[in-house]
Amino acid sequence: MEDGGRALTAIVVWACTTLCLVSYAAAFSQGASLSACADMMPRHLRVQLHSSNNNYVTVHTNMSFYFPGDKVPVTVRSTRDYMGFMLQARKVSNNEIAGTFIFLPPGSKLLTCFEDGDTVTHSDKSLKRNLSFVWKAPDQPIGDIKFFISIVQSYFVYWAKIESAIVAQGGQN
Repeated sequence: MEDGGRALTAIVVWACTTLCLVSYAAAFSQGASLSACADMMPRHLRVQLHSSNNNYVTVHTNMSFYFPGDKVPVTVRSTRDYMGFMLQARKVSNNEIAGTFIFLPPGSKLLTCFEDGDTVTHSDKSLKRNLSFVWKAPDQPIGDIKFFISIVQSYFVYWAKIESAIVAQGGQN
């Protein structure tokens, strides 16, 4: 009887643990949490951060400068598949999130971290590789910006705040 009780307890503990992990993982399969807005770090259990210098992802645009109100194409290229991401534009001067995204690829959705549409994240856990977005600069001057992306390859492996080159605000003195 004692062995049967231990086996039953072990099964119940295993079932509860599995259910908790599955429901926790499902919470992020439809996009990043608002708690990741400031530092762009996934909130998964036991994740392993990899150096942003040692990644297979690049973020770039074909524009080296922009003017207030401009629409800037942003491309994320990867040599490997990944499941999740979070993309933002940030001011170089103070690291604040800036602008809004107005074009998203399938499997993506807008997230409101600071203002409506200032962040893009994944909307499902389908594998992604190369994505294109359009970012709209605010109508007022904000200075130079960089694009940042965090990539989640799997539930346990990610890269945070991979950055683009600086995109300078045109017309500054």
